[in-house]
Amino acid sequence: MFEWLFKYPPTVFLHGQLLLRSALPRWLLVVGVVGVGLLLAWALRGRHAADTQAGGRWRLPSIWLVQWAMAALVMVLLWRPAVAISELVPQANVIAVLIDDSASMGIAEHGVSRMQEASRLLQGDWLASLGRTFQTRLYRFDSGLVRYDGAPAALTASGPATHINAVLNEFASDTASVPVGAVVLLSDGGDNSGKIDRSTIEVLRQRRIPVHTVGFGSTQVPQDVEIENVALTARALAHSRVTAVVEVAQSGFAGRHTTVTVRDGTKLLATRELVLGHDGATVSTDLTFDLPDAGPRVLRFQVAALPDEGNVRNNELRRLVNVEAGPRRILYVEGEPRWEYKFVRRAEEDDTAVQLVSMLRTTENKIYRQGVKDPLELAQGFPSKPEDLFAYDGIIMGSVDAGYFPPAQQALMREFVDRRGGGLLFLGGRQSLADGVWGGSQLNDLLPVTVPMISGTFRREPATVSLSTAGADSAVTRLVDDRAANIALWARLPYLADFQNPGTVKPGASELAQMHVAGRTMPLLVTESYGRGRTAVLATGGTWRWQMSMPLGDTTHSVFWHQLLHWLVADTRGQLAAQVSASTLDDDGHVQLLADVRDRNYLPATDAVVNAHLIGPDRLQADVSLRVVPGLPGRYQTDWTAPVPGVYVADITANQGAIGAGRDTVAFQREDGVAEDFHTGQNVALLKSLAAETGGRYWSPDDLNGLARAIPFSSAGVSVQKFQDLWNMPAVFLALLALRLAEWLLRRRWGVV
Repeated sequence: MFEWLFKYPPTVFLHGQLLLRSALPRWLLVVGVVGVGLLLAWALRGRHAADTQAGGRWRLPSIWLVQWAMAALVMVLLWRPAVAISELVPQANVIAVLIDDSASMGIAEHGVSRMQEASRLLQGDWLASLGRTFQTRLYRFDSGLVRYDGAPAALTASGPATHINAVLNEFASDTASVPVGAVVLLSDGGDNSGKIDRSTIEVLRQRRIPVHTVGFGSTQVPQDVEIENVALTARALAHSRVTAVVEVAQSGFAGRHTTVTVRDGTKLLATRELVLGHDGATVSTDLTFDLPDAGPRVLRFQVAALPDEGNVRNNELRRLVNVEAGPRRILYVEGEPRWEYKFVRRAEEDDTAVQLVSMLRTTENKIYRQGVKDPLELAQGFPSKPEDLFAYDGIIMGSVDAGYFPPAQQALMREFVDRRGGGLLFLGGRQSLADGVWGGSQLNDLLPVTVPMISGTFRREPATVSLSTAGADSAVTRLVDDRAANIALWARLPYLADFQNPGTVKPGASELAQMHVAGRTMPLLVTESYGRGRTAVLATGGTWRWQMSMPLGDTTHSVFWHQLLHWLVADTRGQLAAQVSASTLDDDGHVQLLADVRDRNYLPATDAVVNAHLIGPDRLQADVSLRVVPGLPGRYQTDWTAPVPGVYVADITANQGAIGAGRDTVAFQREDGVAEDFHTGQNVALLKSLAAETGGRYWSPDDLNGLARAIPFSSAGVSVQKFQDLWNMPAVFLALLALRLAEWLLRRRWGVV
């Protein structure tokens, strides 16, 4: 309809330049239009003065406006309006047709797959018409680009990934010396990277190549449930309790019930019922479970399939977790014999991931050591050298006053958290927090609370406990899996044997649990990140009553201390801390290995030799060296490509001369063909954006016949500028007829014909 009215496709008017081709000056047209308007006004004023006086206030201006518009249009036509547009030279340019051959194009809707519809369109008149005017080249693509001979059997819709951005870059590079007039991209827009880079757009713009996109597939996938994401820590200690947040989206199953599970191989770790939200909405649920033995563990998160669900392949998502064996060593310093010390040590006896090394001050100048690895450990008391204290991963400070530690040791503890990245936990006690004058020590700013500057904050009186809002969602305080049941369990716990007023929670700290005493509510458990480490305050020395007062065999007390101490040291790394750019590689094996290397004092090691030994599937092995990252002292990295799908383990070591500077292991996995099963609706936004950014147009399959007429108008390749006359457009004659008819109708209505 548009081309029937205006002779040319919309592309001509979008990218062309309007002009007047007459040799007469433009100012003369302006003078003529104004003059004709004045002449018509004078003529109408003389003929219809009596009609105006009779009350027809708007009759004269209305008739004048219609007559003047018609006269002005005629005068503009005399100046020969036209549009200047670049047009491709026939047979001198290549039109490239790129067909998406990835697995998502095999999805069927209404009994016909997207690829079947694309194959049918390739036999249509639009492509034959382009072939008569230009050279056409066919390509098929998924993660790469391949020339295509036009045989329908070659399109299998089996590609494991869609990388439109990479394909366009590859095409631009391969055709750098070819006069490309336009690109026609047939796809559902399901790019696994999710975006088109600005650099790719700029390459196409520099060559002025318009990309016309043709979209396939429904914009909304009916009857489908999909796991959108799983948020889970990349590292954890063996047998730790962790929480994963699973996000689920759906279409066509609003309000239905389903089940979310997590498995390690065939072993079920946790399950949770889930009520789906409204169509298009994402709902989340958390799964709390104990991690298995050490090693790289591929956990499978699944949402149960519902009847009539169109695509069940997106009901599962896998996540890899580096489960570390330990043990992480924690130095527990206690200033006096008390029940809390005994029960904390008992709770950790069967924990293979954490080892408690304790020094108990029995008299002013005598300490009792437990858990030491040799007779010399802690023989001189609390460590005074960085290499001795930094050998631990965490510190528990019990009922011991700040004055027990000289300024040098206090400074060392500060560096243990800030530079070493260790965890520091303060317990309530007669000589702890405010009563131990820790508010006036060098560790004051490490504390997650502002300690009151008074004494007598510790009381041997009962206090009940409850979870805060943050604690209800924290894995540290998750004693049972169900959130509501966990909140209720905390409220039913036996009262604490004592409490201590810790002060006020600092901004940025998290208050996980509270205690209630005689109508007052005070923080019980507060955590905070500080520097490379973390600190916490547990404002009591009386959790032992949870063990003594609960039924025989109840594990509440031990579960709480396991989780608290695992949190304290789980993120404490050694001299070498390794990581990867992504733990899961979707359809692309490229990975970046990173290592943060520190010396014995945990200062950045700038002269280390860092190497990685990689082991992969099918006995694959490789050795690579990591290079220093300029501007980042102690940071080393390298790029590597995993050649085949599977799980890979990188053993990274660092040396400073003949001295070892640490060792760490990190795992990652490559998964091919998985991303195509997710977000299977047509990505209209990406296709329209790509077309608009490059000067092309988005087309639906039903409108494709207009493509052959739009493509020639382009400044890409070999093109010439042409002038398209506008005076003979049907729309112009219809406008003149409409104006004349409007004047006749107005005169007839007002009786002045």
